[in-house]
Amino acid sequence: MTSAPPPSPTSPTPPSPRRRPEWASRNYTLLTAATVVTGLGSSGALIASAFAVLEAGGDGTEVGLVAAARTVPLVLFLLIGGAVADRLPRHRVMVAANVLNCLSQGAFAVLVLSGEARLWQMALLAALGGTGQAFFAPAAEGMVLSSVSGEQAGRAFAFFRMGMNGANIGGAALGGALVASVGPGWVLAVDAVAFAGAAALRAFLDVSHVPVRERGGGVLHDLRVGWREVAARPWLWGVVAQFAVVNGVVAAAEAVYGPLVADEFLGGARPWGIALAAFGAGTVCGALLMTRWKPSRILLTGTLCVFPLALPSAALAVPLPAGGLTAVMFVCGVGLEVFAVTWMMALHQEIPEDKLSRVASYDWFGSIAMVPLATALAGPVADTFGRAEALWGCSAVIALLTAVVLTVPDVRGLRRRPESGRPGFGGRPEAQPTAQSSTQPAG
Repeated sequence: MTSAPPPSPTSPTPPSPRRRPEWASRNYTLLTAATVVTGLGSSGALIASAFAVLEAGGDGTEVGLVAAARTVPLVLFLLIGGAVADRLPRHRVMVAANVLNCLSQGAFAVLVLSGEARLWQMALLAALGGTGQAFFAPAAEGMVLSSVSGEQAGRAFAFFRMGMNGANIGGAALGGALVASVGPGWVLAVDAVAFAGAAALRAFLDVSHVPVRERGGGVLHDLRVGWREVAARPWLWGVVAQFAVVNGVVAAAEAVYGPLVADEFLGGARPWGIALAAFGAGTVCGALLMTRWKPSRILLTGTLCVFPLALPSAALAVPLPAGGLTAVMFVCGVGLEVFAVTWMMALHQEIPEDKLSRVASYDWFGSIAMVPLATALAGPVADTFGRAEALWGCSAVIALLTAVVLTVPDVRGLRRRPESGRPGFGGRPEAQPTAQSSTQPAG
């Protein structure tokens, strides 16, 4: 038998199969896909859980109690979740948390569909969901940060966040429509299935390149080590402290004052919903922008883009017409997303891989710890000083804290650097010390 003749130089070369971009590793692709799946389910489930409480005869106070039941364990267990995620293989922590969320949402769905749901049962299941999130979030952030490498890390984080934000927007819209058409129980069931699918995807993560983690000391020791990583970097604890207050102020303005202003001056829930949708669209556009833009001074750029977060409160204080508020919310979304991507770049570049989840847990804790307090105080503050004055105060606090953070030299000086060297887990090179970020405390 004779072999086939080789193709002539003039023969057309068959097209090569389309490959993933160089920065989109297998782990990164699995993580992004799983995040999109859970985002689609969870965004709708947040709406469904509120309507499930109302259908069971609850009122606004009881809706708030169920929401608080989810938030409280999230705050309580976040730091422990970060320590556990740096002590155990992160993908196992993520899968276990997804399974817990799947079971709790599945039970929630069964109760609602049976028509026998009680407030304490819904609160308990919401608390289980918050507990799962507390262990999942630090592990997930550490896994994502360690799954990309090279100069395209910023682009990878931007695409990841674009998928996450797009799923949240689409999930909320789809969830709202499904709650209206088939009821909240079925939306909760869909969320349970989404968590099961995400757990299956994350079970396929490749951790063969992860170095074996030393288990010296206990969880408290691990938490102290994580805190030292945060305290040694003024840019890190400065921004975390800033957003501890900023997130609380933004939550008070948007969750409490925004609906009231919309109801009295803008025409009700519809224009307020459009404004929130514009914010979501802005986050997607901000992530799209960051797939192309590579700012050199990453934290300076990101912090400057926090200033637009002061605009929605000011717009509500005036108040601007619905069209103006919508435009302001879009700009705010763009700015916040630019900050989010540059923040991920800074953590990816400066934090050792084996401490990423602990640092992420302190970051998450700072981000949400003051939200319940701020939303609880929003009403009394408005009653004491007036709603417009409270909104102007929100705007001033955001602008002032952002200006204060800009006085930190490391925030102004931290630069994006090309990564080349020995790849770690997921192809992430080990971070090298820089003049702007040291593992030793300043002074």
